[in-house]
Amino acid sequence: MTKKPRPQPKKLSKEQIRAFRKTVYRHYATGARPFLWRNTRDPYKILVSEIMLQQTQAERVSEQYPLFMERFPTVGALGRARLKSVIRQWQGLGYNRRAKMLWEAARAIITEHNGRIPKDAGALQKLPGLGPYTARAVLVFAFNQPHAMIETNIRSVFLHHFFPNKKGVDDARLEPLIGQALDVRNPRKWYSALMDYGAHLKKTVPNPSRASRHHSVQSRFAGSNREIRGNIIKLLLKKRHQTKTQLIRELDADPVRAARILAQMQTEGLLKKQDTRFVIA
Repeated sequence: MTKKPRPQPKKLSKEQIRAFRKTVYRHYATGARPFLWRNTRDPYKILVSEIMLQQTQAERVSEQYPLFMERFPTVGALGRARLKSVIRQWQGLGYNRRAKMLWEAARAIITEHNGRIPKDAGALQKLPGLGPYTARAVLVFAFNQPHAMIETNIRSVFLHHFFPNKKGVDDARLEPLIGQALDVRNPRKWYSALMDYGAHLKKTVPNPSRASRHHSVQSRFAGSNREIRGNIIKLLLKKRHQTKTQLIRELDADPVRAARILAQMQTEGLLKKQDTRFVIA
């Protein structure tokens, strides 16, 4: 049986690009979101914001970001801190493993890059916690480098404008269009505008992201492993030393499941054991 050829990506005309940019920038002129990380070109501060934004809504990040930056204003301050202090300051953002990876990234920047954030995507992706998108976002927002990149809001914009009434659209079909439409003269402003326009679309039209092949609905937090992991961290921040038995009793969770999660967090380096008691690493 002969396979059907994959649909070729669209080629945008100059007129389409001009009209599309006009739409995006028009919204940005009146609907730009005033996030603090947009007021800086400091690559460290941009890096912190991008790690925070990986799995947390921007509105929540905007509350925690200034507090974190006050506590750890430089990459040196973060890299020299104890992991427990970093995780304590991270509370409210969820996914505590990101705090550990950000801390490890800061330590690597100090030891391997003389305390300077790399300006190269390959070097950035070697740092803990940085995938292709986060590396490119740092380069775009800190150094104004023109890179094609995709995240949920950007995806929503391109699906809404170029794939109306389509389903199961792969990112591979969006990426060429993102590159074609990129404002190479000011990618920093362009991506801020794109993201804000995407956030606006999600509030005003049926979620365009559902047309993506990569769309998934986040599982419930209540009763999830994420909730148990977060509660373990909270207990250990309140009471430094806890045995497995004490933790499981206070968690009020299935003992087998809780024990498995504790072991996983120990393997990840978030927790360690001192004699019979768990502590934050």
